[in-house]
Amino acid sequence: MTDEEALQQRIERILLGGSRQYTRAEVAQLTGVPPERSQALWRALGFATQDDDAAVFTDGDVRALRITSELIRGGIVDPSIATATARMIGQHMSRLAESQVHLLRGVLAANPEIGADERQLARLVEHLTPELEALQDYVWRRHLAANSVRMLVTSDEELDERRQVVGFADMVGFTTLTRRSSEAELVAVVDRFETLAADIVAENHGRIVKMLGDEVLFVADSPSDGAEIALDLLDRAEKEDGVPSLRAGLAYGRVLSRFGDIYGSVVNIAARLTSVARPGTVLVDVEMAEALRADQGYTVRTRRPVSVRGYARLRSAALRRAGEEGTSLAESAQRVAAEVLGLLDDEDEAPHIPLEPDDEATTPRRKGRRRRR
Repeated sequence: MTDEEALQQRIERILLGGSRQYTRAEVAQLTGVPPERSQALWRALGFATQDDDAAVFTDGDVRALRITSELIRGGIVDPSIATATARMIGQHMSRLAESQVHLLRGVLAANPEIGADERQLARLVEHLTPELEALQDYVWRRHLAANSVRMLVTSDEELDERRQVVGFADMVGFTTLTRRSSEAELVAVVDRFETLAADIVAENHGRIVKMLGDEVLFVADSPSDGAEIALDLLDRAEKEDGVPSLRAGLAYGRVLSRFGDIYGSVVNIAARLTSVARPGTVLVDVEMAEALRADQGYTVRTRRPVSVRGYARLRSAALRRAGEEGTSLAESAQRVAAEVLGLLDDEDEAPHIPLEPDDEATTPRRKGRRRRR
C-alpha cells in the first residue's frame, strides 16, 4: 500500500466513523432489513451498487439502516416514501458535501504546507468534521423549528388549500457572459447573484426553493411578499456591481410541495412569464395581478396575451411600485403605434411586441436587426 492510499483510507475512516468491513448480507443480518430494500435505499442516496460479497459497509451504515427500519416500523416514515425521502436527502447532502470539499481545497491552496504533510492533512479533516457537523445540525434545527411552527398547527384541509406566490428571477444575457468570461469571473458573478437572492428572499419572508445557475426559484406566502422579493431583486441587481440585469415572473395559486421542491401549473406559469419578460421588468399572472390590484403600493398594467410553450394565450400584467415611471420609451412607442392603428382600447395595455430575444431563447434572430439590450 502506497502512502497516498494509506492517507486516503485514514481520511475515509475519519469521515465514515470506521473502516469498511461488512458485506450486504452481513448488513441485512445485523439490521434485519432485506438486502433488496437496503440496496434500493443505497442507490436512492446516490451511491453506486456494490457487489454482494464486497466488504464496503461500515458501522455507520449499519446504524443508519437500523434507524431507518425503526422509523418505518414505528409509523414515522411511510414505507412507500422511504426511498423518495432517501433520494431527497442524498441529493441535498451531495451538493453540500461537494461545496465543502471545494472549501477545503481552497484552504489547502492557501496553505500548501498542510497538503504536503499527510499527518497535518489528516488532523485538519479530523478537526473540521465535527465542527461542520455541529454547524449543519444547528442550521437544520433552526429550519426545522421555523417550518414546524407553520406546518404542525395547520390542518390538512388548510394545507390542501394553501396558496403561495411562486417566482423566478434570472440573469439576462448569461449565456453570452459564459462565452466571454473566465471560470473565476463566472463563479464571482454567480456568488454575488446567490448572495443577493438569499438576502432579499429572507428579508421578505420568502424561501428559496433552489438556485439554478443563472436563475433563482422562490416562494412566498403572501402576494405582497412575493412582489417585494421580485422588485427588490431587480432594483438591487441594477445597483450591484458585477451582477447582470434581471427579469422576473410571478404566479399565485395552489402549489404542490414535495420533498423540498414544488410542482404544478403555478410553477410553470411563473417560468413562462420570466422567459418573456423584458430585462428589468416583472410580469405577473392574472391571479397575482388581482391579488395586488387593491394594494396602493403597486401598479399592475394588463398586457396582451402571449403565446408560450404550453399556453396559447397566457395573460399577464407588468408589475411596478406605485409612483415609478409607468412606461418605457419602447412601450410608449408601441402604445402610439397601436393607437394609430386602432388596436388599443382605453383600458388595454399596448400589444406585446417582443423585443429581440435573450441568448437563451430559441427564436432565431433576423439578419440585419439590431439587438436591444
